[in-house]
Amino acid sequence: MNIETLRSRLLEGLVIPACPLPLDSKRNWSRPHQRALTRYYVASGAGGIAVGVHSTQFAIRSPKVGLLEPVLQLVSEELDALKADSVVRIAGICGPTDQAIRETELALRLGYHAGMVSMTAFRDEDESVVLKHCRKISTLIPVVGFYLQTAVGGRVFTQAFWRKFAEIPNLVAIKIAPFNRYQTGDVVRAVIEAGREDVALYTGNDDNIIVDLLTPFEYLAGEKRVRRFITGGLLGQWGVWTSCAVRMMEKIRKARQSDRPGINWLTENAALTDANAALFDSANGFAGCIPGIMEVLRRVGLAPSNCCLDPNEQLSPNQSTELDRVIAAYPQLTDDEFVRANLDQWLK
Repeated sequence: MNIETLRSRLLEGLVIPACPLPLDSKRNWSRPHQRALTRYYVASGAGGIAVGVHSTQFAIRSPKVGLLEPVLQLVSEELDALKADSVVRIAGICGPTDQAIRETELALRLGYHAGMVSMTAFRDEDESVVLKHCRKISTLIPVVGFYLQTAVGGRVFTQAFWRKFAEIPNLVAIKIAPFNRYQTGDVVRAVIEAGREDVALYTGNDDNIIVDLLTPFEYLAGEKRVRRFITGGLLGQWGVWTSCAVRMMEKIRKARQSDRPGINWLTENAALTDANAALFDSANGFAGCIPGIMEVLRRVGLAPSNCCLDPNEQLSPNQSTELDRVIAAYPQLTDDEFVRANLDQWLK
């Protein structure tokens, strides 16, 4: 996929799940379930898959674990086998520059179209150092920027940083996930002021997905007032209940054509945020975020357990009960029947 096609796809407004890592009860990676997850996302209509990101567990990069290349390779090969050529393949790129370059070269070798650059290795560095790092990676692969919330290792960046970031020529998208309305606006305004109509905006704010996607942001670019939508989503939340997310995204695209999309969307946003609070374990500072995702997948057979590579990462007390509550309260957000009808085929 060349960069022009990549930009065009991302600007359509895609559902992009952040891909989890299925492990058995002994914390061994389950290849069959990883394939099944990939098949599930494609069958659901996801427009892309992000691999090697937070939901995939950063510990896959540990030499003792050694799963970064195998997981990236399996997902890419499965997409090839499914002839899912239009599905955007995004690889998470982590670490200081030397490590990030190695991960970028790996992603390119395995057929990934873009790299989403984590900046958590630069929490204490000057913003100019972070920009230099991202520009370097962008000379190798089209870049997806990533504004990560501080609760899970991110840092706050100035609006001036994002304004300069938006000028990176090989930038194709930015995932906006600070879980903060002020900081979300900083990124949108930066892209508008830079005149980057070719850069897609993607929400990662799992706590406010629908409002992000329905808000017509307006800022001045010079003397011209420009309106932009956050186009699509690259979300851990969309690693589960993906077919419902795809249907919701289709409705949102239509709703954005109206100046009054309807108050029912606000109700739906509140429901999705409530569900995400249980999934991501917001009550405990997101400690059970990944186990929550894995537990939902375990319940429908898409993962063999809710285990994580780190044995200390477990469901928080009452998190399972909270998942029971939101699944019962919001059946319209789930796709259990769709999964169960196809699971045997996906696991073959």
